[in-house]
Amino acid sequence: MEPLYQSTITCICCQAQFQTSRVRPSFKRVVSRDTDFCAYYKNGINPDFYVVRVCPSCGYASTENGTQQLTDVKRRYYYERFGSSWVHRDYGGERTVEQALDTYKLALICAQVAGTSERVMAGLLHHIAWLYRYMGNKAQEERFLQFALQSYTAVYETEGGSVNDAKLMFLLGELHRLLGDRNTAVRWFSRVVNDKRIVDATMIRASREQWQLLREEMKREGLYMEEERLNA
Repeated sequence: MEPLYQSTITCICCQAQFQTSRVRPSFKRVVSRDTDFCAYYKNGINPDFYVVRVCPSCGYASTENGTQQLTDVKRRYYYERFGSSWVHRDYGGERTVEQALDTYKLALICAQVAGTSERVMAGLLHHIAWLYRYMGNKAQEERFLQFALQSYTAVYETEGGSVNDAKLMFLLGELHRLLGDRNTAVRWFSRVVNDKRIVDATMIRASREQWQLLREEMKREGLYMEEERLNA
């Protein structure tokens, strides 16, 4: 059995039907994850490479979580800004990491045109950072981690008061940590651990582990956490 199968999609922009590849569930075998949930898969079959569907006819790219319909105004805007210059390309087969990166960047452009939710935008930016990580491009990885952090922060500011999202709070801490802002990371991890409303044991444990890791790192460097300075 081949790891990829074909799925038929109708483009929400031009209404053309096209084929896109997906990875069969039996081949989605995670061997490890980074602390910000970037996954590594067995046999080099990465399902994340096939999340974005790209219409070969007009270039409109989307995901299952993205906007499901376009207004005529947004459709015209897409064609005026991007679709009119699209050169036919078919991403329906097996994808390299570079091709996957192209599809996510197309999806990011289209999400901006469609007015997709900030949470979906944050996910696209984070996945682009992961793709650069797979490629070993540290500078671009950190650039898109910063973009993802800004977007996740916007999600928390708009949804955090009504949605108790421990995973989102953990991610805010972890991205701050990965980008070198350790004191802000500590504050986010502490919020997850100390907020009695949070019952997500996995995220509480992960936050406690990362908090302890930072504490040990800073002690070795002769530094003190901001909270410890405040309590001194």
